[in-house]
Amino acid sequence: MAIKQRADAVDAILEQWRRERPDLDVSPMGTIGRIKRCSALLQRELEVIFKAFGMTAWEFDVLATLRRSGAPYCLAPTALFSALMITSGTMTRQLQRLEAVGLVSRMPNPNDARSMLVQLTPAGLELIDRAVEAHVENEARILAPIKPADLAELDVRLSELLAVLEPNVD
Repeated sequence: MAIKQRADAVDAILEQWRRERPDLDVSPMGTIGRIKRCSALLQRELEVIFKAFGMTAWEFDVLATLRRSGAPYCLAPTALFSALMITSGTMTRQLQRLEAVGLVSRMPNPNDARSMLVQLTPAGLELIDRAVEAHVENEARILAPIKPADLAELDVRLSELLAVLEPNVD
């Protein structure tokens, strides 16, 4: 494994902990800290694109989930909030906003008279298709400085971490 070449913000935190608590092995803080810092910095980079399309990250996720579900781009709210791991109350408020701006519509579920379905409108489909193209280009730009082999290795290692963490998700 290659030695890290450049110090980062997490190194300074680790050094402080090593100075203050030399009795602790704080190396796990380095890995978790870097993952958390990457997540925060990536979110900031991704939100630039969402904002350019007049969306929040959450709205992008809803529209993208509907889009990738395939034609007719329609899901029950329970399927949506399960895919997005949010509460139904949060989902209801967000869907009302997306409906108000004409990106989704809600209609009766023919299989369950007690529930509604959420469907992309033509405007929502057009918007998410343009936004996801820009999103993928942005992600490629972010990752471009990293060698393909290193990216493949990172993907494998992150997949291993997810396998450890996901069984703990409700």
